[in-house]
Amino acid sequence: MSNGLGVNANDYSVNKIVDTHSKSDAGFNFTQSQADFLELVLSHGATELSRSLKLIHDLALYHSDISFNKVEKSALFDLKLLWESFEQIKKEKRVIHK
Repeated sequence: MSNGLGVNANDYSVNKIVDTHSKSDAGFNFTQSQADFLELVLSHGATELSRSLKLIHDLALYHSDISFNKVEKSALFDLKLLWESFEQIKKEKRVIHK
C-alpha cells in the first residue's frame, strides 16, 4: 500500500492500516485496532452489546436517585449513540445475509 512518500509508512506504523476491501464493499481502510474492534463487535454480537449498553443506560437513568451533571448526561448520551450504532450494524448484517 503506497502512501505517496516513496516508502511504505505502514511498515513502521504503530496503527497499521488493514486492507478491508475483501471484508467490506465500502472500501475503507482501518487501523489494526479498528479492525479488531469491528471483529469483536461482529463475533460477540451487536445485539448483545446493544442490549448491555441500553441496560446500563436505563439502570443509571431510570433506576437510581442520582442527579446527573452535564458531563454525566453526555456520557449517558454516548452510551445511547453506541447502542444505536450496534443496532444499525445488526440491521445491516441481516440485509447482507439475505
